[in-house]
Amino acid sequence: MIKYELIPEQLIHEGLITKHSLISPEMIDEELILLTHNKSYWERLRDLSLSESEIRRSGFPLSAELIQRECRIAQGTVLGGLHALNHGIAFNVAGGTHHAGSNWAEGFCLLNDQAISANYLLYNNLANRILIIDLDVHQGNGTAEIFRDDQRVFTFSMHGEKNFPFRKEQSDLDIGLNDGTGDMEYLSLLKKNLNFILESFEPNFIFYLAGVDVLETDKLGKLNLTISGCKERDFIVLEQCRNLKIPVQISMGGGYSPKISDIIEAHCNTYRIAYDLYF
Repeated sequence: MIKYELIPEQLIHEGLITKHSLISPEMIDEELILLTHNKSYWERLRDLSLSESEIRRSGFPLSAELIQRECRIAQGTVLGGLHALNHGIAFNVAGGTHHAGSNWAEGFCLLNDQAISANYLLYNNLANRILIIDLDVHQGNGTAEIFRDDQRVFTFSMHGEKNFPFRKEQSDLDIGLNDGTGDMEYLSLLKKNLNFILESFEPNFIFYLAGVDVLETDKLGKLNLTISGCKERDFIVLEQCRNLKIPVQISMGGGYSPKISDIIEAHCNTYRIAYDLYF
């Protein structure tokens, strides 16, 4: 999507980042993928031998270039996790591939980037209580499935209850929203539930999926958040991360408004808030 080019261009134009702030990740090591994804699934994906039904479920025509892209996205989130440990915060302009489960591809997600990065941190004893905050409009069903039996990871998803995926997995906390939910109700629910999780679970690392398909202009989202409401959502999350000194990695997730300017503005707001809070 063109947004992956336009977001950094806009941020450079505003002086929030420079070209030196950006990295182009290499391919992720297979061993890291296998900390999260089933070996048989990964080998069939890698070798382009998924079944026709699996390919349909993925949403993509399968190709070597597509697999390489997913591997670079996942490596970017691994590197972002490491950067956040040292500097407090890091972004992946792409990522948020939260529909990919341990042994399936779904909804344009082949490898679950934040799950892979979380398992990397756990495996290397760099974090032991990880919170995944998924505020994309679609439930993070793959993430929920991957960490279903892992008490070290708390999965929190606020999403459209009647939206895709229509067969949902169970997160540690799911908040299913009615179609048409607007700023006031959304932000109230977020504050209440996020505060509860932070106080009860006490994470030492956070992954945040900041999808902007919650916007009222989004053609797939069915919620009614304004640009300013979406910005306040990001402020609520990132202010808590900063105040509690919890490292946070952010992947950008979905955004499908007909006007690309709406998508870029909402995504760039996440960076602007981070800049104001952290720099």
